[in-house]
Amino acid sequence: MNPATSRLDRAFASTRSVLAHIRPGHLGEPTPCASWDVRAVVNHVISSAYWATASIGVGRESGDVDFGSGDFVASYDECARIALAAFGAEGVLEAAVRLPFGEFSGAELLGMAATDQFTHGWDLARAIGLPTDLDPELADELFAMTQKTVTEAYRGPDGAAPFGPELPVPAAAGPADRLAAFLGRAV
Repeated sequence: MNPATSRLDRAFASTRSVLAHIRPGHLGEPTPCASWDVRAVVNHVISSAYWATASIGVGRESGDVDFGSGDFVASYDECARIALAAFGAEGVLEAAVRLPFGEFSGAELLGMAATDQFTHGWDLARAIGLPTDLDPELADELFAMTQKTVTEAYRGPDGAAPFGPELPVPAAAGPADRLAAFLGRAV
């Protein structure tokens, strides 16, 4: 494992472990992302990995492909492989990346991608009734990072902003649940 991409690799592995449990009957189930069902979240985790690699100048975006209608685990494995290779390339983490919502370093985009992948893995686990105590060490790392980077400017109603308002979390909640609540999910 490339140390520079280890967070992203672990986020992909965590979400993949959830994707392996999704069956066709789950695809229409609601998720903690109020405007997305399981199929939409599956499509998002795959297409957002392609978007991140396209943002650093590698590959292309996936377009409006419905990954939920095929072998989405194989599709996920492929997008993860491409993203890890792209972010592991020399100079990518130091490069400036222009996104619609600002300019970031490749390392910052990698952090965003890892958080997105991991948190949507949590959404899928919650939607299909799996435990949400996903990779506690990674969840703690991502939570510490997002507390510094997710400001009120990025919060708003579902579908209108990347994150909802921070929600309360039970005292006994694990790291992944705390991260999810910080990013606007009801725990």
